Amino acid sequence: MATQTQGSGTQGRVLRDVMTAQPAFVSPDETIQRAAELMGQLDVGALPVCDGRRLTGMVTDRDITVRCVAAGGDPKSTKVTEAMTQDVQWCSDDESVEAAREKMAAHQIRRLPVIDKDHHLVGVVSLGDLAVKTGDTGGTGEALEGVSQPAQPAR
Repeated sequence: MATQTQGSGTQGRVLRDVMTAQPAFVSPDETIQRAAELMGQLDVGALPVCDGRRLTGMVTDRDITVRCVAAGGDPKSTKVTEAMTQDVQWCSDDESVEAAREKMAAHQIRRLPVIDKDHHLVGVVSLGDLAVKTGDTGGTGEALEGVSQPAQPAR
């Protein structure tokens, strides 16, 4: 169980207090082009992928570039399910802010989908949300440091 940081704005805070609720998402059957258009309209670099409201993955601008465009796929016909990340890190809406921060640092990710007990998407939390909405820039800075560590290339 994660411990809370004494003296910070995170004491007793859970993700439902700081997340962006009711985020936009795409269907696994949507095209990569439509996902990219939605990212552009919303000015975001990632979208949750949901079947109904059930989280099934995430698709990022990097997924689109590497798994579709660079691989020679056609964004107009390639489905999101073909390029998305399926093994997604997530947090539940009643998890602590500190637990989310630790997960972000450990897995080198800047945003996490937030789900309820039925695995339905209820929000997204980003490092920015954690810094701005909790006022705890120190703890978020540590998470950003962990996210920004060079990763070993996959071989």
